[in-house]
Amino acid sequence: MHSGTSQPCPSLKSLSKKVGSMLCRGSSTSKYKRLDAKLERKMVETKRGSSGYQNFKSINSIILKFPQFREGLKNIGSVFEQYDEDSNGTIDREELKKCLQKLQLHLTEEEVEDLFHSCDIDGSEGIQFNEFIVLLCLIYLLKEPSSNHTTSRLGSPQLEATFDTIIEVFMFLDKNGNGKLNKKDMVKALNETSPWEKSPSHITKSRFKEMDWDKNGKVSFREFLFAFINWVGIDMDEDMPLTGT
Repeated sequence: MHSGTSQPCPSLKSLSKKVGSMLCRGSSTSKYKRLDAKLERKMVETKRGSSGYQNFKSINSIILKFPQFREGLKNIGSVFEQYDEDSNGTIDREELKKCLQKLQLHLTEEEVEDLFHSCDIDGSEGIQFNEFIVLLCLIYLLKEPSSNHTTSRLGSPQLEATFDTIIEVFMFLDKNGNGKLNKKDMVKALNETSPWEKSPSHITKSRFKEMDWDKNGKVSFREFLFAFINWVGIDMDEDMPLTGT
């Protein structure tokens, strides 16, 4: 597990290239679009229901919470180990279905396939730890009921609080409230601390490029999640060693 000190974030360049090549194949493009459209609608709905209140006033207030994000997300490790029945470091389709059944999350076959393909970004036909974090957060956002039964479903108030806070980070960055990020949103968010402490343009562009894997100038909540986990510093190799390593 990570110590209390912050670990360097792994580069997203190779990951972005993999995702870009997968998207160019077109095999899962409809699944990406279908899921991202659902996420977009849900984020718009969530922001409208937030009454305009924001926990985050600047990008610095988000960065200060990175250690808490890191600890909250690392707790998913025990859930991952529980459902990775063959201990090979990935969760396959059958293991995922068992996981969803035990968590009492009732998804259609199409929804499971969309989530699996959209989170299996390296095309390995298995969900790795960082992909599992994204998958659980997407399910939490999409399947969150209006009543208070979500806690019993996910079984972890701390995890739900972490996911809620990550959703708030996205809403802070989504300045126009349309459920997706663009470069203008990022520039405005990164420079919101004060007018005399503006982030250099190359840093803003670099951060946006890390998220915009399909290079369409927009970032979905799913793309944002993968980038955010890397920024926070969740390291698969340290937190969840693969078999044989």
